[in-house]
Amino acid sequence: MKAEVMDIRGIQTYVERHGDEQLPAIVLLHGFTGSTDTWRETIDILLTQHYVITVDLIGHGRTASPTEPERYQMNEQIEDLHQLLADLHIEQPILLGYSMGGRVALGYAATYSDQIAGLILESSSPGLGTEAERTTRCVADAKLAERIENEGIEKFVDFWQEIPLFHSQKKLSDEKQLAVRLERLKQQPLGLANSLRGIGTGSQPSYWDELTHFEFPVLLITGSEDEKFENIAREMKRLLPNALHETIKDAGHAIHVEKPRQFATMIKSYLKTVGK
Repeated sequence: MKAEVMDIRGIQTYVERHGDEQLPAIVLLHGFTGSTDTWRETIDILLTQHYVITVDLIGHGRTASPTEPERYQMNEQIEDLHQLLADLHIEQPILLGYSMGGRVALGYAATYSDQIAGLILESSSPGLGTEAERTTRCVADAKLAERIENEGIEKFVDFWQEIPLFHSQKKLSDEKQLAVRLERLKQQPLGLANSLRGIGTGSQPSYWDELTHFEFPVLLITGSEDEKFENIAREMKRLLPNALHETIKDAGHAIHVEKPRQFATMIKSYLKTVGK
């Protein structure tokens, strides 16, 4: 594994590269409060047949947390990813994104559709469909951002790990639950707050209308206990020309955390069919 901090459009960005760079590339994008660390078990399975790149997105992990919320906006993060891939000389990668990282992957796919080989979306959404929904969500995200800054990271993590979206993680071992908590506690309050303001679901553009133009293969993965994103994935599949939707039983939102081996093995099998 090669780990380094790269200057990407003025942002000090933490990047890891795993495996043989002669193999087909897959780029992994984590979710909100996550980092490259979230993918450890996924990487171990994928690197036998792929060159795996993971990155701490802006405001997360060991990547810088700028003070301007505008620097976290979707268009900025798309261009950051574009620059990163160019600097690493990676062409036609598969993008794998979880939740927030899936939204970034979708945004990239909509902007640079001819420059990726495929898209894998774990518990991801193309955004909110109406202006009213986006406005309501922006208000909620702004309040949560203020909460993070006012109360600090530990109180926020106490709150965040108890939201319904992550209830299925209560079935994980104490060791695994602690690992997830510690990863969240390593985050910077400024980075998380500005991430909510800049690229929260309410702030990002809606990509629903773009889905019909995605000619490349798309794999949608959801957990059976995450009803909201199961429904979103079904609606996405209806619009995508070349998509497969897989559900992993007894899993919630963060499938790669709850069912890591099943998750990675499913992706590995899917990528073999894409390669053919």
